[in-house]
Amino acid sequence: MVSRTPTRQPPSPRLSAGSVTPSKPSPSPSPVAARRRHPLRRRQCPATTKRRGSPLKSLASAPAAVAASFDRSLRSCRRRLLKLFARLAVLGSPRKRRAAAAGFQRLRSSPPPPPPSQSPAVPVRAQSAVLPPQPSPGRRTLFLDLDETLIHSQTDPPPARFDFTVRPVIGGHAVTFYVAKRPGVEAFLRAAAESFEVVVFTAGLQEYASLVLDRLDPDGEVFAHRLYRGACRDAGDGRLVKDLAATGRALNRAVIVDDNPNAYALQPENAVPVAPFVDDHNDQELERVMAFLDVAAGYEDTREAIRYYKDLLTAS
Repeated sequence: MVSRTPTRQPPSPRLSAGSVTPSKPSPSPSPVAARRRHPLRRRQCPATTKRRGSPLKSLASAPAAVAASFDRSLRSCRRRLLKLFARLAVLGSPRKRRAAAAGFQRLRSSPPPPPPSQSPAVPVRAQSAVLPPQPSPGRRTLFLDLDETLIHSQTDPPPARFDFTVRPVIGGHAVTFYVAKRPGVEAFLRAAAESFEVVVFTAGLQEYASLVLDRLDPDGEVFAHRLYRGACRDAGDGRLVKDLAATGRALNRAVIVDDNPNAYALQPENAVPVAPFVDDHNDQELERVMAFLDVAAGYEDTREAIRYYKDLLTAS
C-alpha cells in the first residue's frame, strides 16, 4: 500500500548569524580579453581619448624640431671644442702660462717697447684707421699684431737664430733688423685668410713694419689691409691703443690677437691674448689660436666665443 503523504524536501541548512559562506572571487577579465570584448570602447569614449596629431601638422613641425635639435648639438660641440682648446692653452711652459694669465687679469702699466732702432726718433705718419668697405660684406675680421705676436726682431748684435733681415731707412739712417718668425706663422696666415679678412694692426713704424710684412706675404694674398703706428691712439701716458671701433668693422664680428694688453684696452672683449714670442723654437701659440678661430668663426657674435674661452682658461 502506497502512502499518499507528500514527500518533503530536506530543509537547507540554516546559517547562523555569525557564519559567512566563503565565496570564490570572480576572475577579472585580462586586458587582452577586455580589448577583445570591447573592440570599440576607445572610440565610444572620445572625451577620455587623446587625439593623435594631424600627419600634415607633424610633417610641418618636423623641420623646425630637427633644426632646433641640430642647433643645440652644434652649440654643445662648439662649447666642448672651446673647453678643449682652453685646456691645451695651459699645457705650455710656466713662463707662457704666466704671460697669458697676466693678459687676462691686468693691463700692463709700462708702455709697449718701440721697435729697436739706432737712429733718433722720427715723426710718425698720421694714418687713418678707417678701412675701405669689405668686398664680401659680413665677413669676420681678424686683427693681428706683428712684433712678439707673429715675429720677433732685434738690431745688432745679431741673434743666434733668425730667418731674414730687413734694412729700413729711419731718420735718414739705414738700420738692420734680424727677424725670427714664430713657428707655424706661414700655415697660420694661410688658414686665417680662408675664413677671415686679415688686417695687420701694429704699433711699429711703417718704414720698418712694411718690409717685414712684405716678407711674410710676398704675393699680397694674405693681408687685406695694413695699419701702422699712425693709426693707433695715444692714451696720454705713452701707451698706444688700437681702437677697433675706429676701423669701420662691426665689433661683433671682429677678433684681435695681440701679446700686449694695452693694445686692446678699449675692446678687451674682442681680444685673444697670446704669450710674447722671443726665441722659443717649440712655440705652439699660433696653432692654438687657429684652432680657436675655427670654432669662433661659427658664432654669430665672436665676442661670445671669446668670453666663454677666457672663462675656461681662467678657471683652468
